[in-house]
Amino acid sequence: MAPRVSVSQITTFRSSFADDVRRYVAAGLDGLGVWELKLPEGGDAEALEQLAASGLEPASAVPAVPSILPLPLLGGPDDPAERVEAICASLERLAPFGPSGVVCLTGTAEGRDADDARATVVDGLRTIAHEADRLGLRVGLEPYQREGGELWTIASTIPEAVSLIEDAGDPPALGIQFDVWHLWNTETLFDDIAAELDRFVGVHLCDVREPTRGWADRALPGDGAAGVPGILRALDEAGWDGLYDIEIFSDDGTFGSEYGDSYWAAPAEETLAHATAAFERCWADIPTPQEVEETR
Repeated sequence: MAPRVSVSQITTFRSSFADDVRRYVAAGLDGLGVWELKLPEGGDAEALEQLAASGLEPASAVPAVPSILPLPLLGGPDDPAERVEAICASLERLAPFGPSGVVCLTGTAEGRDADDARATVVDGLRTIAHEADRLGLRVGLEPYQREGGELWTIASTIPEAVSLIEDAGDPPALGIQFDVWHLWNTETLFDDIAAELDRFVGVHLCDVREPTRGWADRALPGDGAAGVPGILRALDEAGWDGLYDIEIFSDDGTFGSEYGDSYWAAPAEETLAHATAAFERCWADIPTPQEVEETR
């Protein structure tokens, strides 16, 4: 079966929701990953109509407050209870868009007792899962890259995320959001994909620039060190049949680093053309079983 490709709206950071829909259709994409920050105030009904009329399939959605514990680099409330409340409100808002899942990070344990931080995340996941189940949604807990992840997460691998989900009672509404940038250097990555693919609510694709200039400096698939074709092979072999959602952070100064080659600063049509071409090259370069064996 031919892969279905979407783009997560953060990739075209400067475009409006309506422009994204129009441009993603023109680029020949199959889907769109909704970011709540793109939804116009008071304009959800119109945005829903635009997405439905486009024929684009919804990929994973990202809420305005995306974590249970704080994210110092992104702001938002400090109180985890307020953050959980905000996530639940976002679930209500995003549900009509029918996303494959809604992304959730743990947030940072910095300044907290480790056991207390874990218990707070588990309690938050229980509350969020209950609300997601009520709305017919799934939530994807996203492990965050271990290198530099101290300000973002208490879970950096798929097994660590699964452990949190199990501690929360393993409710059906809780799954995993897979992201190449966060997981590419996990030693057990391919085994983890094979073991836990049924939990995946979405797949985010990008690549890892070396050296990486910061957390918002991600390369297009195939343009970095992550070995994206091999990861695509592992996902395909394990049975992934959802959207491959290209998600690029590429700071244009918004988060303090103005990269001269920022994709956010480039025309959106240009970024989309480069992104789709990059995916096609990666898919064409998926190694055969013999090639994989020869590298072992």
